[in-house]
Amino acid sequence: MNSKGYKKDFPVYQKYPDLVYLDNAATSQRPQLVIDAVNEYYANENANPFRGIYELSDISTKAYENARETVRGFIGAKSIREIIFTRNTTESLNLIAYTYGRDNIDKGDEILVCISEHHSDLLPWQRLAHNTGAVLKYLECSESGEYSVQDLKNALTPHTRLFAIAQVSNVFGQANLIREFTDICHSNGTVVVCDGAQSVSHMPVDVKDLGVDFFAFSGHKMYAPMGIGVLYGREDLLEKMSPFLYGGEMIEYVTRENATYAQLPHKFEAGTVNVGGAVGLGAAIKYISGIGFDVIQERERQLTLMAFEKMQEIPHIRIVGSPDPQKHHGLITFTLEGVHPHDVGAVFDADGIAIRAGHHCAQPLHQYLKIQSTARMSLAFYNDEKDIESFICTLKTIRRRMGYDR
Repeated sequence: MNSKGYKKDFPVYQKYPDLVYLDNAATSQRPQLVIDAVNEYYANENANPFRGIYELSDISTKAYENARETVRGFIGAKSIREIIFTRNTTESLNLIAYTYGRDNIDKGDEILVCISEHHSDLLPWQRLAHNTGAVLKYLECSESGEYSVQDLKNALTPHTRLFAIAQVSNVFGQANLIREFTDICHSNGTVVVCDGAQSVSHMPVDVKDLGVDFFAFSGHKMYAPMGIGVLYGREDLLEKMSPFLYGGEMIEYVTRENATYAQLPHKFEAGTVNVGGAVGLGAAIKYISGIGFDVIQERERQLTLMAFEKMQEIPHIRIVGSPDPQKHHGLITFTLEGVHPHDVGAVFDADGIAIRAGHHCAQPLHQYLKIQSTARMSLAFYNDEKDIESFICTLKTIRRRMGYDR
């Protein structure tokens, strides 16, 4: 695995050669290829897209729309009209809540949300329920993080208008049965919103095969710049939705009294757009595609298995989620008896190892599991065995360094 040397593609490792970066579920590092693509755009192609009738504006417009086509192909969408550029997953999910939600969910309707959802896929629905009088309900999982088909069927009612679920949990690392759940929901007349923030950099995604109505993800978790995200929506749904933001670019014609809106996808992209971010996202997708998900998944599988097995040999460790390492897609969340996760994270940091500690923006899940907070290590394909060895070496010492005998 080390012979591939993917770290050489990432400048951060040139500056910090001893860095052990295991916080990829929060944000990934950027390869030089992506940085170069963004720099090239700003150096040689920068102009306000769409609005100019000069050559450089046309070049900028083409760079932006080429990135949209790259995204469309990457997730298997039917049309570029179904690809909306946003700032991140959070904005994408809020867009759905503030537009589709407000137009289609009324008092007495039900919104079903998985208990393991990131706050970004919970708070918009919570607020929508407060504002409309809808009922917010939760689908609960097993202690290992699994959701059953039967539990979903039991939770759905004729009033369930929307179901929110992540493709991969940012705490359990568990991949959910999206296709099966989508079929069940659609037979009930329920729209499915899928958070893909933790899946798109780790596994191939085809939104048509998944059958989801909406799918959201962020560039910064998949080797692209911060500040660029994507919302996929079925074209027939997006056509009927009101704009999210109002202003420049999202209009077709404006009078003193009224306005008509631009066609998809521009109806949802008000103001000057983030062309550099979109170009960087397109470059990141091409980088991922060049390596191939077969390579990415196998590397991450091997590293996860290595870390999981070695962690099981350490006393006082509790791994959150499934006992099967194959169900932890690139991340392992854990607690260390007698040591607060923030202290765990601080000790790792002292040894040059970056992990995450806290509730991971999933407080209702932690409350449900009766755990105040946890620590999490999360992988990318550029990690290697040396990173895992360093992680395990430090993990073995933490309790002693905190004053315990062992």
